[in-house]
Order: sequence, then C-alpha cells, then structure tokens
Amino acid sequence: MRSRIAGTGRYLPARVLGNDELSRTVATSDEWIRSRTGIRARHVADDSELTSDLALAASREAPAAAALEPADVDLIVVATTTPDMIFPSTACILQAKLGAKGGPAFDVQAVCSGFVYALSLADRMVATGGARNALVVGAEIYSRILDWSDRGTCVLFGDGAGAVVLVPSLEPGIVASRLHADGTHAPSLCVPGQVRNGTVSGSPFVHMDGGHVFRFAVRVLAESAQETLAAAGLAPDAIDWLIPHQANLRIMDATAKKLHLPAEKLVVTVDQHANTSAASIPLALDTAVRDGRIRAGQHVMLAGIGGGFTWGAVLLRWNP
Repeated sequence: MRSRIAGTGRYLPARVLGNDELSRTVATSDEWIRSRTGIRARHVADDSELTSDLALAASREAPAAAALEPADVDLIVVATTTPDMIFPSTACILQAKLGAKGGPAFDVQAVCSGFVYALSLADRMVATGGARNALVVGAEIYSRILDWSDRGTCVLFGDGAGAVVLVPSLEPGIVASRLHADGTHAPSLCVPGQVRNGTVSGSPFVHMDGGHVFRFAVRVLAESAQETLAAAGLAPDAIDWLIPHQANLRIMDATAKKLHLPAEKLVVTVDQHANTSAASIPLALDTAVRDGRIRAGQHVMLAGIGGGFTWGAVLLRWNP
C-alpha cells in the first residue's frame, strides 16, 4: 500500500502588508525588496488569531477537496515553528478544534523544511497501515517573532497555512523522499531566545546570516531534488513542476537552473505572501492545484530548506 494526496487547502490572514506600507516604518523600499527577494506583499495574522486557527481554516478545505469529513482523519501532523504554546502541540489543539480525536497528533519542528518532513513521515505511517487518512499541515505566524526594525528579516516573512490530506493508494502518489539535517549551521538561522523562569532569556526574534543561508540553500535544494529523483529512478526532465520553499525568488530560480528546468516549470507564490516557512510549500501546491496547472499523472517536486539546517525533497506523482 502507498499513499497519495487527495485534497489540498489554504488560509491566508485578511490583512495584507505591502512593501510600500512597510517602507513607512523601516528603512527599505518596494524596489529594494522586490529586486532582492521577489516579494511584493505578505499577510499578517490578526492579534486574535493563533497558529491553530490558521491551521484549522486550511484543514477544513483539504478534507472537503478529498470528499472527506474532518472526523475521517486519524492522523494529524502539523509542521510549525510558531506553535500556540510550548505544549500541548498545535496538532493536538487543532485535533480538538476539528473534532477528530482519537488518532495520533503531533508537531514537527524543522522550520521551513517542516512540511517536507511532515509529509514524508505521514506517508510512511499511511503506507504501513499506521493511519488511514492523514492531515498534514504547515502553519506559521512569523510576524510575532520578527524585529520589525530589522529590514534584513522583517521584509522576508509572512503568516499563513496550507494543508493536504493523504489517503491510501495502490498507485504511488508520493514516489520518493529524502531528508537531511546539519546542526552545525544552527547559528546561521535561528531564534535564540529561551523561556526561563517566567521570562524570555536571549533574543525572541529571527536571526539570519542571509549570505550563508543563500549559498547553502542554492546547493542543497538542487542536490536533494536530484537525490530524490535518483531514488525514484527518474531524470530531472521528468519533473513537470518544481515547488521549492518560497523564501526568495533568486534562490528558487537558481535551483531550477541547477536542475536544468525552464522557468515556466517553477511554481512561484513568494511574491504574494513572502516566506511563510513551513506553510510556503503547501500554499504554493494548493495554488497550482486549484488553478489547474498541476494535472493527473504529472510529477511534482517539493524541496525545502530551513533552520537547523534541515533540508529535503518529496517527489509526487499527481493522482488526486
């Protein structure tokens, strides 16, 4: 038995923060941001919204697209760096809100690679009979861990959630996956603060060595995609659509070029919602599914890199 994605969903908060508006509060400009990242705007969660609320909205869409009820889901995996609280997991909170109690629910913390990690884990649980219908969600509220006076980070991120439902399948929907990590790079991309004795010790904001992250990302995104293709016995020209982590358009373009893929095979949504970390890949996937670009029988490569560093790729054969 294998697994396949039977439905996708998304949620973006109502408030849109464009580059021009952002430039009124931090030393930047629309031209500066777009030329370096491709980002035009990002969505910002309302003060009343929690990460589980964003996840809930996306999670209602995905089962509906698969003709399932939320109660049919018996595994929930949430990829997030910005959980509602230290514990319980955002997945358990989401499970209660969905009314899908009983099956396992847990969070995966691999930062921007989180959805790739979570999808790979859920695939294995469905394929081995550990679950029947799995809900995999990437959800983030990065606006709350940004220093809004630091133009090197605050312009890059946004809030949102994306979700997929996995169901058992005789034909492989998830063809192959490969995951990696190298913790020696942790200081290059991190939030170094800790909760200690009722207060935050250290910085509670995103810290990033942008140059190092860029160089590492360009290399390993292509390498992980090539490794995953090799595991599936396919060549790069088998890829119909490349959906990399939506962090920076220059990184995404460089990855496509290393895989010898034309620009028209690259799914790009970073311009619309910036880097939504673990939510970025499922948001882009949902967009390309709903607008009809992704069609039955096509191969879709998902590739992500995040703090840790973590990185990996999942190859899909679209079989909704």
